[in-house]
Amino acid sequence: MGVLVVDDSAMMRALMREVLESSSEFEVVGEAATGYEAIRQVHEASPDIVALDLRMPDLDGLEALGYIMSEAPRPVVVVTALDAGGEEVLRALDYGAVDLITKPTESDEQRDFTDRLLRGLRAAAMARLTNLRFQPPLERRPERGAAERARPGSAQAAVAIAASTGGPRALMQLIPALPGDLAAPVLIAQHMPPRFTASLAQRLDGASDLRVREAEDGEPLVGGRVYLAPGGFHLEAGRGADGFVASVHEEPPVHGVRPSGDVLLASTARVFGPRSVGVVLTGMGKDGAQGLRAVREVGGATYAQDRATSVIFGMPAAAAPHAERVLPLSMMADFLAQEVNRRSAGEAARR
Repeated sequence: MGVLVVDDSAMMRALMREVLESSSEFEVVGEAATGYEAIRQVHEASPDIVALDLRMPDLDGLEALGYIMSEAPRPVVVVTALDAGGEEVLRALDYGAVDLITKPTESDEQRDFTDRLLRGLRAAAMARLTNLRFQPPLERRPERGAAERARPGSAQAAVAIAASTGGPRALMQLIPALPGDLAAPVLIAQHMPPRFTASLAQRLDGASDLRVREAEDGEPLVGGRVYLAPGGFHLEAGRGADGFVASVHEEPPVHGVRPSGDVLLASTARVFGPRSVGVVLTGMGKDGAQGLRAVREVGGATYAQDRATSVIFGMPAAAAPHAERVLPLSMMADFLAQEVNRRSAGEAARR
């Protein structure tokens, strides 16, 4: 597949060309150093995929991305520095970027960047363009005092969600649709580079009745709260002396990713048993499938996002054999809330 490489650094363009030329899957069909050059090359070279930097002279990456997705839509992978602004990255996803790849750092081996770049381009090649239309940023809800937001409650059940490519867009639709008095913690393993998950949590928090934050190791898991795995860390449900707690750690990646949906879902099944609700959203690969199987085996509820609303149906397809229902994203929040209420009521009755 033909790739247009866009970056104002000649060194970075050369590195990406070297990676792609060593691959049998992709070839470089053009290079650009500015957003204006990128737009011209999109029309002249007609690339299958665009690898796009965000910070460039003349016309920046966001403006170029907006033009590409509105006038000549095709999959775009953002390749940006780790110190890029989190809100800037989220806006790129709003505009329709398929995935986010971080540029190599001094501590990176070239193999690490090569793996990241090729994985992102493979995801782009599989993406469903109709699900990458411009998504307006979530409107921030009016500031609420402590009394206006549901107070945290005891965890009668737990929802665990695995997501990858297209996941931030899906979460921006799903989490704000959940009720603020949900009697369960919601734990999320979203494949995303370090430093950007904090911005995602902040944006979700501002648009939701649930409080959303990056998870911290050892903190209590309570109802009415959403815990997002920090980029580069696994998140698990655990038990502490006084109840349920989050476990955040750097054990080795699973399926090449950390956080891993399988790790999160399997831990939720162990700790919450039949009061577990497992969800696998859009993404490439199979992460989450075995974890969802673990939830089902202990009697928990299991769901997967459907093909029509997924940016990539890889993870949900792998998980579908273990899902009770495969649902469009627009229906997911209602089913999750009903399932949590049903399982919480059952636990209360047993007490």
